[in-house]
Amino acid sequence: MVAFPRRNIAQLAKVKIANKNGQWQDLDIPHSIRSIVCLNLPSFSGGLNPWGTPNPRKQRDRDLTPPFVDDGYIEVVGFRNAWHGLVLLAPNGHGTRLAQANRIRFEFRKGAADHTFMRMDGEPWKQPLPMDDETVMVELSHLGQVNMLATHDCRSRSMYDPSTPRHQDSAEEYDDNEDDSVTEGEEFRKFGAADTFKIPDEVDISHLS
Repeated sequence: MVAFPRRNIAQLAKVKIANKNGQWQDLDIPHSIRSIVCLNLPSFSGGLNPWGTPNPRKQRDRDLTPPFVDDGYIEVVGFRNAWHGLVLLAPNGHGTRLAQANRIRFEFRKGAADHTFMRMDGEPWKQPLPMDDETVMVELSHLGQVNMLATHDCRSRSMYDPSTPRHQDSAEEYDDNEDDSVTEGEEFRKFGAADTFKIPDEVDISHLS
């Protein structure tokens, strides 16, 4: 996870991805995006799924594939702010899907800040940014694989066994009219907040996804 609380990412970094053919290309980041989450499994911040399940039309139009844990791809998701993250609590909620890529590279240059915040596997750190003409580059890529144990209803899937029983979120059908009710099951945990956190009734999050 890369976060710029007061700046949009485009102001401080150039983001490049290696597409599914291995060719590097610039990733266009909307100016409203202030944090990026890079995933290789459908679980973040206590079991939330920022990528979600695109409907068949979106998969076809954007050449997206189902997110397998062992396909070597990284799902790249953007968020505008903490309120945007609350959409993950709603059925079919998801962040802004930016790309699926083999690798992703952040090239930080001298800008309006001297640091940013990054996190990997729940461990945060403060990343210094260039104060001169140098470039700080952070690249994420697939390295290797290990065998993992999983429950029978695990949400994650293997590309070698797509029929593995799993918990499957329903695909989006109505992106603009998502139900803003919150399922209180264990799999829909709060976005970095305590279990006692509640979304105020007067807050409508359906328009944020």
